[in-house]
Amino acid sequence: MYTPGTHNVLKVNGADFKQCVSSNASAVPLTSGNDVIALSTPGKKWYICDVADHCSKGMKLVITVSAAEAPMPAPLPGSPALTPPPTSAAGGVSPLKSFALMVAVMAAYRMIMA
Repeated sequence: MYTPGTHNVLKVNGADFKQCVSSNASAVPLTSGNDVIALSTPGKKWYICDVADHCSKGMKLVITVSAAEAPMPAPLPGSPALTPPPTSAAGGVSPLKSFALMVAVMAAYRMIMA
């Protein structure tokens, strides 16, 4: 998410990405601040912020979309079915929860030190 009017998202090609420009005059930047981009085909996708010098200051993103994995073949008749191992309810800590915890600890530290 970003503040509308302050930033935008423009899809470009690899060469334009490196130079922080758009050679496609008909390209229309996304400007809602809460844009959704479908990543349905494999390959590299390049996006830049087209506002002022934001791209040259690092506001750009390349995404590599991998091809979908082929489904597993069906088991032969009479062969035992493979079942995935059971998942643990405890499961571990997700990266998002770890990040949120780190931010909370840093905020508490800043409040204590202020």
